[in-house]
Amino acid sequence: MKKTITIFGSTGSIGKSTINIIQNSPEKYDVLGLTARHNYKLLAEQAISLNAKYVCIAEEKYLGDLKNLLSGEKIKVLAGVSGLCEIADLGSKLVVAAIVGSAGLLATFKSIQAGSDIALANKESLVCAGKLFINEAKKHRVKLLPTDSEHNAIFQVFEESNRDQIEKITLTASGGPFLNMPIEQLKTVTPEQATKHPNWNMGKKITVDCSNMVNKGLEIIEAHYLFNIPAEQIEVLIHPQSIIHSMVTYKDGSTLAQLGPPDMRTPISYAMDWPKRPEKSLVAKLDLAKIGHLTFQECDIKRFPAVKICKDSLALADDAKIILNAANEIAVENFLENKINYTSITKIIEKMMSSQKISSSNSIEEIIKKDSEYRTKTQEYIDGNNL
Repeated sequence: MKKTITIFGSTGSIGKSTINIIQNSPEKYDVLGLTARHNYKLLAEQAISLNAKYVCIAEEKYLGDLKNLLSGEKIKVLAGVSGLCEIADLGSKLVVAAIVGSAGLLATFKSIQAGSDIALANKESLVCAGKLFINEAKKHRVKLLPTDSEHNAIFQVFEESNRDQIEKITLTASGGPFLNMPIEQLKTVTPEQATKHPNWNMGKKITVDCSNMVNKGLEIIEAHYLFNIPAEQIEVLIHPQSIIHSMVTYKDGSTLAQLGPPDMRTPISYAMDWPKRPEKSLVAKLDLAKIGHLTFQECDIKRFPAVKICKDSLALADDAKIILNAANEIAVENFLENKINYTSITKIIEKMMSSQKISSSNSIEEIIKKDSEYRTKTQEYIDGNNL
């Protein structure tokens, strides 16, 4: 029997990789829904190609354009937050949550409530609402399947039956394009430079996050919730080749690692086929003899302060993570528009976290409301200062 699948964020890098996997194994998947923020042309092409039953364009101003492109097709066309929630309520067997940023919070949460297993690429779901998401997944007996290469690697080598024997988990990081740039020059980094990753092909926002390691800091928070591991047992190791994707170290001295070429189709396909392993690979097999050597180095907190900021946030009330994520998303938007300099991103995050009263939220609606408020406050701070 085919597995029903919905992709939230089908026109982004994760969504397109997922679709590539589906197109190479059409006998395994029945596409129920596809969504995009504004790329209605590609969304329409994908929907027709995959015979999707539902599509949703998040930005409602493109609804008419999408309907025109799908005229005559037996595809229900939706728009806005209500459309995303309607598709979530369909209860696909698997939902690929690949909407970038906090915009994916509600749709992912509704999908859990509908009983769908979640292939989780939207790390903000756990960053902003980790406890809430984990508890809701348990309540509805839903599996959260990580598709980030790092968390998927841990998922593959994490021995739940030997949890008490785990000493630490190690998230690897390439170090991005500025690993060896003198720290005093980072202030001059341009959006064009920051959106070119040496190993991975991703969207602009995520690539900027990787370049200053905000992304790795968010992954620490995500790992904490996904694997129920305290912050002090999570470390970051710089590994420029991006071949070892993460590791789990046990008290007996064994370290288990997952290796593979830097291609997101590997972790995505693993999550899509779980609990079985995929029978074939769309990625060239790893050739360690050809690679020749792998290198590692400690994470320099002076160069990448975001790693410590994010890790320290786990000791604070839950809303600290909402502030952190909101401030980062707004700061990155302003950087990409050349309104602030590169190093101001982490400074803005620190400022917003230190200037706000931090409490805890008890519902997804409250979290979304606070996220919006912190975004507004962050933009006001940027507008009022020369950054």
